[in-house]
Order: sequence, then C-alpha cells, then structure tokens
Amino acid sequence: MAYTQSDFMKDLAIFSAGGILGPTRTRKLLGYAARKGIQLAGFGARAAAPPLTRAATNPYLAGAALGGAALQTPQGQQLLEAAAEHGRQSRILFERAQQEIMTQPAQFEAAFGSAPVSARQAVDIVRKRPLTAFNKAVKAGMAAVRKSTSNGKPGKITKPRAALALVSKVISNKKKKRKAPKSGVRGKVYRAIRRFY
Repeated sequence: MAYTQSDFMKDLAIFSAGGILGPTRTRKLLGYAARKGIQLAGFGARAAAPPLTRAATNPYLAGAALGGAALQTPQGQQLLEAAAEHGRQSRILFERAQQEIMTQPAQFEAAFGSAPVSARQAVDIVRKRPLTAFNKAVKAGMAAVRKSTSNGKPGKITKPRAALALVSKVISNKKKKRKAPKSGVRGKVYRAIRRFY
C-alpha cells in the first residue's frame, strides 16, 4: 500500500510526541519528506539514536521544531491559508450577527432583556431554525406523556428514553398510516400528534 499524506501526518505526530516509529515507518517518513521537499532537520540523527537517548530528548521541543518545519512546506502553507479563511468566515458571521442586533433590537431585548448579548448568543439567534413537523410532533407527544400517569406522576416523566421511544414509534406508525390506537398512553400521544401528519 502506498505511503500517503495522511500516513505522513500520523507518523509525524507520533514522532513529535516522542513515540518510536520503528525502522520501516521511519524510512517511509523520511522518504516521503524527501520526495515532497520537506526538511526535517535533525530527524535522521534522532531516529538513529538508541531508545534511551530518544526518551531523554524533549518531545515538546522536537514537536515544535518539526511542526515549524512542516508549516514551511506547500502543504503547511495550505493549512495556514485554510485556517485564515476559517477565521475570516467567522468574523463575517459575527459581523452579520451584530448587524442583526442593531437592526432588530426589540427581538433581542425580548430574548435576553437589557443585558448585553454575547457573540455566541447573537450567532445562535441569527442561526435559529424553525421546528420541523417531526420535532413539533415529538414535542406534543412528550407533553401528552407528561400529562398521563403511564410514566410516573402527572407532570413528570420518570423514564424519558422509554417515553421518547414510545412517542417516536407512534409517530412512525402514523406516518405509515397504520391503525390508530384507541386507548392508553399511545392513544393520547396519537391524538396529540395527528395535527402534524
């Protein structure tokens, strides 16, 4: 199997953390670096050193040196460019959220009061998605289970996973146009969700 870029990055990370690769992986790592023009200064000497000497070296310094050397390669430059692009898109998203806050202050005051809105809250509000029909049906079904006495006292759900499974199964049966349950908690859930499907 060919030695790929992902293999190189994994081996470089292992070596940077102070791990021992073995002679075959070390040879492949050095060969790949030579083919791609990546200069790993001092790598060969460290790889040839006995295990005790390798363990004595500082893995953090070696990792920093190898990381710096890797960033000088074309692949490293691509990584830096991708990180810069991601940062630029995050800034644009944040600026849009700030503009939304300034253009619709009433909406944000209703959601958060007069307290200042953080960047994360602003982005969450701008990205807020409408509920799907399934989510609305689940919400109505869980409310029906909460009102009934089948899963604990009315107003509480003692086994939420079982209740969610029951609601999901009733919704699935409704979508498949199976016979409606007439009584019990399944009947209550069915009547609560039928307006959504």
